[in-house]
Amino acid sequence: MPMYDYRCENCGKMFEELIWSSIIPDDEIQCPDCGEYKSKRQLSAPSVSSNSSSSHTHGRGCSSSGFS
Repeated sequence: MPMYDYRCENCGKMFEELIWSSIIPDDEIQCPDCGEYKSKRQLSAPSVSSNSSSSHTHGRGCSSSGFS
């Protein structure tokens, strides 16, 4: 279930919404501030998590541990 960013075209409020299906049209997303159904999905960057303490040794990519 992805989280999408929306902006209400009625009041300008920016908000996030957890959407169960990507086929739900924008006009079915209600603004939490004014209650109107005039929301538009916004382009947003994906969240990327990085854990520098882990090494990926699944046989793919580069790893200096145990491979010559």
